[in-house]
Amino acid sequence: MVFDEGLASRLDAMYQTRDMVRRRQLARAALGAAPGERVVDVGCGPGFYVAELLEEVGAGGRVVGIDGSPAMLALAERRCAGRANAGFLAANVTSLPVGGAGFDAALCVQVLEYVADVAAALAGMHRALRPGGRLVVWDIDWSTVSWHSRDPARMDRVLRTWDAHLTHPSLPRTMASRLRSAGFADVSVAGHTFVSADARPEGFGGSLISLIEGFVAGRDGIGEDEAHAWADEQNQLSADGEFFFCCVQFCFTSVRQK
Repeated sequence: MVFDEGLASRLDAMYQTRDMVRRRQLARAALGAAPGERVVDVGCGPGFYVAELLEEVGAGGRVVGIDGSPAMLALAERRCAGRANAGFLAANVTSLPVGGAGFDAALCVQVLEYVADVAAALAGMHRALRPGGRLVVWDIDWSTVSWHSRDPARMDRVLRTWDAHLTHPSLPRTMASRLRSAGFADVSVAGHTFVSADARPEGFGGSLISLIEGFVAGRDGIGEDEAHAWADEQNQLSADGEFFFCCVQFCFTSVRQK
């Protein structure tokens, strides 16, 4: 996926929906940012976490957002305009321009599943944190998706093709060991289920429909007509009261070893 202005705008709207607000609440609670702390958001996207964390760290703290997409950073900077204790850096997550153990906490939400060199990204976060600093990593195991369709074979093709937008579709399965190998301790994980019984975009499942339709069309033998028929079916199932989507998202917490 190319995180250009068009996609950034769509994600900006998606991140304001009910399930995404819930996810931010869960991730921020796991991070536990306190007044006066310095926090880095790795892969900050349009800056929702940065804006919300600024309220938690207060005027005495600082939040830095890092992202490789200029379009995302532009949205994040506008969202946090006028906040002197917010900072933004353009960089790839595998070569973070921060070090010196200057941060108390780091957050990385649904980013590493797109990253080929997860070890390098985790090493950068380890360098950025002070000894005892806290890290929250949140990713999805896409194999947990349960999605109703009257055409299961087509649904299977669509989901397999959608997996191609990821580098690690089931990254949470190995995340605990990756964190320990990167020098993090006290690793724990919580699974959070996101379920939708209708296709409204307020739910995580409903918000994915247009993204998936656009991505799979023209890939792996799925034409635009078939992709559109898949999306139409999901909306019809919702109208008929038969829509069902479920996935499990995983929140890993850990600390940098002293």
